[in-house]
Amino acid sequence: MIQKNFQYKNTTIAYTVIGKGNTIILLHGFGETSATFIHQINFLKKHFQLIIPDIPGSGKSSLLKVSATKNNNDLVKYPTEISDYADCIKLLLEYENIEQCIMLGHSMGGYITLAFAEKYQNNLIGFGLLHSTAFADNATKKENRMRSIEMIEAYGGYSFLKNVIPTYFGEKYKAEHAATINEFIKAATHYEKDALQQYYFAMMNRPDRTNVLSKANIPILFIIGEEDIAAPMQDMLQQSKLPQLSYVHILKNTGHMGMWEATENVNNYLLSFCTDVFKF
Repeated sequence: MIQKNFQYKNTTIAYTVIGKGNTIILLHGFGETSATFIHQINFLKKHFQLIIPDIPGSGKSSLLKVSATKNNNDLVKYPTEISDYADCIKLLLEYENIEQCIMLGHSMGGYITLAFAEKYQNNLIGFGLLHSTAFADNATKKENRMRSIEMIEAYGGYSFLKNVIPTYFGEKYKAEHAATINEFIKAATHYEKDALQQYYFAMMNRPDRTNVLSKANIPILFIIGEEDIAAPMQDMLQQSKLPQLSYVHILKNTGHMGMWEATENVNNYLLSFCTDVFKF
């Protein structure tokens, strides 16, 4: 395992490289770090080269403070677009001299994956959406994100995440793994409010990217939680019909965190998908 970093828009981006072979990029979601994929890393590193960044503002990566996006929110000090993070990952590939890869994004990491596929499809031979949606936020969702920005401003990032993180998990996992969820919460203490507000701003303003799915000529993986509130199963099943070739897996009794709630299944689905795609 090698810890590395590079500069993107005067921002230090930290990432890990582990394993050998064809390359897979793993992109974590909101309120997480690259450690979210620890179970997948330990499993997949025997088969592929894995590159796992902390997205700007998360983990060991600095907050992104430069973007061309216009700010219409006084509380958001450093506004960005999802495509800013996609551009960051493009630079990472260039830094590592990687021409093509599979990209797997969880939640907000899936939004970044879709933005990357929209701009840089030639760099992908396949991608996966883990508990993530190509739909734009509807009016209700945007109101909720705006309310979250205000709550983060009022109470701070950690207090906010302490309440949000348990909602990521399905009821069964919450009942049986309270200690693990507490570890997730403790790991969120590093988050600055500016980073969390920046993410919500970018997410609430992202466009619908279902056209990326319908126009894609590469395989796309969908991992869906039966109890996922953030990326509802019905939305994901609808979207899974758009690509020319979809791999679709539904996780029973699972919320938004299949990588932890259904680790063995998710690991096997990822291995099967990536092995198939690299054979094409």
